[in-house]
Amino acid sequence: MIYLVEFLFRWFHVLFGIGWVGLLFFFNFVQGEFLKEATDSTKQEVLQKMAPRALWWFRWASVATLLTGVYLLAALGAYANQYIVVAAFMGIVMFLNVWLVIWPKQKVVCGISSGDVAAASAKALLASRTNTLLSAPMLFGMLASKHGLPGSGGFEPASFTDAGFVIALLTVVVLALNGLFGRLHMLATIRGVVSMSLVLSVLIYLILHFL
Repeated sequence: MIYLVEFLFRWFHVLFGIGWVGLLFFFNFVQGEFLKEATDSTKQEVLQKMAPRALWWFRWASVATLLTGVYLLAALGAYANQYIVVAAFMGIVMFLNVWLVIWPKQKVVCGISSGDVAAASAKALLASRTNTLLSAPMLFGMLASKHGLPGSGGFEPASFTDAGFVIALLTVVVLALNGLFGRLHMLATIRGVVSMSLVLSVLIYLILHFL
């Protein structure tokens, strides 16, 4: 019975995660680029009618993904390895960005709340691009945690004193802080954020594998 419960939680975790990350990609790769070219009247239609609906699914999919992920992480217990812990940490950062930065700022952009639209839009974009940056390495860690990689030690329990593990977590912290207080830099373009996300995936693997 416990295997069925775990399977169902994994299924829902992936299902909700697809909704969350899928909408994240939609906002960054489709809606944002469309709004750059749309007329003012079309922009208002999107921001007032479509975006709030999409943001509802976006933020609650993040909650469902987090809750099912917490259960699965607790079920792993002492068997949790470095990949899944780092991936979970990225997921938590992304979740906090959704609820503490993206949603509050997007409410201003969409006209739901009052405030400086330009400043709110810039903050929301930086947090959203940070989440996009973290998405590929987060998914990489999830897969590596279950299936492992040749010679990667993907099934070994996490050591909280291991240098590579600590450096990987600190790397995520630095990126999270940049998402709050920094600038877009290479995340300003779609090509830049996709490239950096893939590079970060490789970097996290190398850090955990060799350090």
